[in-house]
Amino acid sequence: MTALEEIRQLFAYHRWANARVLAAAGELDHEAFARDLRSSFASVRDTLTHMISADWIWLQRWRGTSPTAGPGWDAATHAALVSHWEEVERDQRAFLDGLGEKELERTIPYRALNGVAYENTLGELCRHLVNHGTYHRGQLATMLRQLGVKPPQTDLILYYRERAAVR
Repeated sequence: MTALEEIRQLFAYHRWANARVLAAAGELDHEAFARDLRSSFASVRDTLTHMISADWIWLQRWRGTSPTAGPGWDAATHAALVSHWEEVERDQRAFLDGLGEKELERTIPYRALNGVAYENTLGELCRHLVNHGTYHRGQLATMLRQLGVKPPQTDLILYYRERAAVR
């Protein structure tokens, strides 16, 4: 498997796992969706908003722009978040589908939201974003349990098993 195939596969997993968590969050009523659970981000809504905003920010950086803030979307409802999610995932997929193998080695200079300058290869940034999602999906699993919803399994190995079963 080439590095580009690996990245595309990781993002297919990222989309699959995010869809599962979004579906579980959709079982919550609005009060539970927005309830402050005293986590890194207060609520399920805020954690999901952070995740999709990060995906959007990194996509902008990959394209050569360093946003100074998140997208500022209306994310008050589950439906609004899902709509933003679909848009960002479509744009991510188009970006990744347009890449050649060598582009993963390209160094991308960017600034963090606090203005500090960094640079990493595109491949490193892509892997980081998938890992970031995994971290926050773990937090969401705990939050969903606290709210009485069984969290979905989002382990990478389960994704591989499901893919193998449909081949």
